[in-house]
Amino acid sequence: MSNITRRDPLDDFFRGFFVRPVDFGTGDMTTEAPQMRVDVKENPDAYEVHAELPGMKKEDIHVHIDGPVVSISAERKQEKEVKEGERVLRTERYFGKVSRSFQLGQDVDESRATAKFNDGVLALTLPKKAEAQAKRLTID
Repeated sequence: MSNITRRDPLDDFFRGFFVRPVDFGTGDMTTEAPQMRVDVKENPDAYEVHAELPGMKKEDIHVHIDGPVVSISAERKQEKEVKEGERVLRTERYFGKVSRSFQLGQDVDESRATAKFNDGVLALTLPKKAEAQAKRLTID
């Protein structure tokens, strides 16, 4: 003899929704640093890099180029503006440093590299350095 049970697929969804109390936190949430999202494209002359840095100010963004290695770092500072009689119920935005380094296939010409920051996206144009041609010496 088999037991037949009816199961409503929405039971699990609503069970967690209504049973758990809403947690507004204390305002001291320790959130993990968000990962910087980066797109890298290559064309014959240069690399194009787009990095998402929402909420950052361009003064707080730093780009370092060392040969083929590109490092991007940024810091968002927390502005504590709590008015009298106000209390923080929840804080989810990240404040602190984020950084990302990656290596490209060829050295970058730092002197011709450009950076623009618009609408939370850092756009880098990194021209490739001309490859040094091996010189063959003639023996006398």
